[in-house]
Amino acid sequence: MNISFSRFIAAIFILQALSSGCSRAPDFAQVEDGEMLSGGATTFQKTNPDVSLSRESYSQAAVNLSIGQRNKFALGNAFFTAPWQPESSVESSRTGLGPLFNAAACQDCHIRDGRGHPPTESLSESSVLRVALINGEPDPIYGHQIQTRALPGFLPEAVPDIYWQNSSVALADGETISMRKPFVVLEQLHYGPLADGHGLSLRVAPAMIGLGLLESIAASAILAGEDVGDSDGDGISGRVNRVWSQETSATVIGRFGWKAGQPSIRQQSLLAFQQDIGISSQLYPYQPCTSVQTDCLASQSSIRPELSDEIEEVLLFYASHLAVPARRWHDRKEVLAGKALFHTLGCAGCHQPSWRTARLDNHPVLSEQLIWPYTDMLLHDMGEGLADGVSEYSAQGNEWRTAPLWGVHLAKAVGGAEVGFLHDGRARDFKEAIMWHGGEAQASREAWASLKRDDREKLIWFLKSL
Repeated sequence: MNISFSRFIAAIFILQALSSGCSRAPDFAQVEDGEMLSGGATTFQKTNPDVSLSRESYSQAAVNLSIGQRNKFALGNAFFTAPWQPESSVESSRTGLGPLFNAAACQDCHIRDGRGHPPTESLSESSVLRVALINGEPDPIYGHQIQTRALPGFLPEAVPDIYWQNSSVALADGETISMRKPFVVLEQLHYGPLADGHGLSLRVAPAMIGLGLLESIAASAILAGEDVGDSDGDGISGRVNRVWSQETSATVIGRFGWKAGQPSIRQQSLLAFQQDIGISSQLYPYQPCTSVQTDCLASQSSIRPELSDEIEEVLLFYASHLAVPARRWHDRKEVLAGKALFHTLGCAGCHQPSWRTARLDNHPVLSEQLIWPYTDMLLHDMGEGLADGVSEYSAQGNEWRTAPLWGVHLAKAVGGAEVGFLHDGRARDFKEAIMWHGGEAQASREAWASLKRDDREKLIWFLKSL
C-alpha cells in the first residue's frame, strides 16, 4: 500500500487550524461558481431540495433538450423500462429475451435509473456475477458473466448463494462502524465446473445519470491526469484502462463500468443487452452461448440482430441524456467545512470535482459544459479489502475506476433503503464506504478516522450535499 505520510501530516495540521477557528480558511472552503449545477446546463433542478425527495429524480431528461428531443427521450424511456419477451410468432419490437439471462428489462437492474440492490441470500435482479480467469480471459464454459435465469426448457448457468461476513471497526474516539463483505458460493453449476484459477465478482448496477457528459470529456483531458509512477509523491497513481472498441476496432481509453472496461455508452449498453437480457445487436450479433451450451446455441434467433437500429438509437439517446440532479445545501456552513476536509484529506486526488466537456458540434446539449462529477475517470489501487480477483483488460483485481459522486444524496431516495455503495453494494452508508477505502486511499481514510467526531460529520454533510 502506498501511503503518503507527508500528505497525512499536512492534512492534520490544516484540520487543527480549522478546528481552532483560524481565519485563513483555504479557498476551497468557499462556494465555487457553478458548483450547484452538477451537470451544467443539463442539470435537473428540484424546486425545493429540502422537502421530500422524488423517487424519479434520476429519471429526468437534460433540461436543455428541445421538444423533439424530449419526445425521443420519452420513447427511449419506454424501451428502457418495459420488459422484453421471448421470441414468438407474435410480431413485436420487444422480443428476443434469453434463453439465458439475468433480467428482463434495463430498469430491473438500474432501479429507476439508479443503483441496483445488493443481494441478500440469493442474487437480486439488479446484481450480477462477473467471472474471469487469473489472466482476465473468460471462463471457457460460462464466459464473463453467470446467467442465473433461463426461459422454460433451458437451464440457468448456476444458482448463487450469497453470504455476508460482518465485522466492526472502532475509530480513535470509540465510535464503532459496522462493516460487511459478501461471499459467493455457486450451486447447481448446470454446464460443468468453473475453470481452475477463476475469480468471481459480485457487481450491482451503477446509476445511469450523467453518462453522456462523462462520454463528452475529451480523451486527452483524461489522459493528462494519469500519474502512473506517482511522480508528484502524493500517494496517488491513477491510470486509464486501455480497452478494445468493437465500434472502431482499435484500443481506446475505458470510461464506463466499475473497472472502466467499456469505452462508450453504446458498447456498454449493447454488451448489457447481450449478457444481461440475452438480446443481440449490430455490435454483438450472437447470444452469449459457449460451445458446451448446445441448447442455447441451437436456439439462436432467426431474427438477427434482435435489437433494431431504430430502438438502439432511442435507447442510447435516453441513456446519454439522463440529467444529473442539482446539489443541495451547497452554501451551508457545515457543508463548506466538509468540502474543505474533502480536499485537505486528499479525497479530491481521485474524486476530481469538476471537468469541462469538449466542444461537440453534433451534440450541442452536452457541449462545453462545466460539470461536477467528482471522478478522475482513472483506475486506482483500492487495497486488498475491495479486491475481487477479476481483471478487465489492464485493470487488476484491486483496481477500480473512481466512482462519480454526483447525485449521491438521492441514491436511497431513488432506490430505497436497500441501496448500498461501492461495486457490490456492501457499504450501507457513507461511513462504511470511507472505511473500505484502502491502497492509494488509505492515508485519506486514516486521516478521516483520526478526526474528532464533529469534523468527521462535516465530511459526511458534504457528501450528503452532492
